[in-house]
Amino acid sequence: MSNILAGLFAHHSDYKKLEADLENSGFETSDYIVYLNNDSDTSQYLASVAVKDNNQTDGVRNIFSQNSVLKTYLFENMGIGQANYDHIKRFIDARNRAEIHNSPDVKIKASSSGIDSEVKF
Repeated sequence: MSNILAGLFAHHSDYKKLEADLENSGFETSDYIVYLNNDSDTSQYLASVAVKDNNQTDGVRNIFSQNSVLKTYLFENMGIGQANYDHIKRFIDARNRAEIHNSPDVKIKASSSGIDSEVKF
């Protein structure tokens, strides 16, 4: 079974260019899905591509990065038939909830002189 590499793309990215780049690198139209928001042509979009091995995965990651990808997700043992929007979105939401995000810099002030009877301000 193949894997699915999904990517979330920036507002200014052109999905037509992504489709052309995928097809020029040897992918058929049946190997990928581009999910568009019907509200406007300039909104973010999501794309899923069926990849069979690490070489294809690296190639698709490269194509994604050339087309302003914001984040990529690899779903193993999933075929393009299972990559409907609701299914992929549910997996992405679950991964995002499980991901540990960076916290802002926290400064911890530690005492260097131990306990004494003086009150310091």
